[in-house]
Amino acid sequence: MAFEPNFYTALWRKYRPVILKLMVAAAEGPQHYQLFVHEFKSAGSKQKGGYTFLLEMADGKALNNIKDSAVAKDLMAVLQQSRTASELMTTSTYAFSLDKHFVLHVNKKDTPSAQPTDAL
Repeated sequence: MAFEPNFYTALWRKYRPVILKLMVAAAEGPQHYQLFVHEFKSAGSKQKGGYTFLLEMADGKALNNIKDSAVAKDLMAVLQQSRTASELMTTSTYAFSLDKHFVLHVNKKDTPSAQPTDAL
């Protein structure tokens, strides 16, 4: 699948270092970061339903339907291009959400793995 830049890609690229830090810190609990309304409004036209979204990702893929959210799709594309984000998502599922106050929430959900068997 070819990557096609969209309205919000540059914005998410700007925040990528912060988002990666939030992903790492999410191991200790939910993380939050206040974004700026004017950046979203200047990046593109308001979407149907506003800018809010929920994006759940694991192994570099969306686990939920984000087809109607350009903001979420562009965030996913930026994260897919990040080696650090890809590595983090190989062992855990992450939930990214943007609320109506433009606060980005990052939560880590541990992915259950097979328990190793000890031969004693």
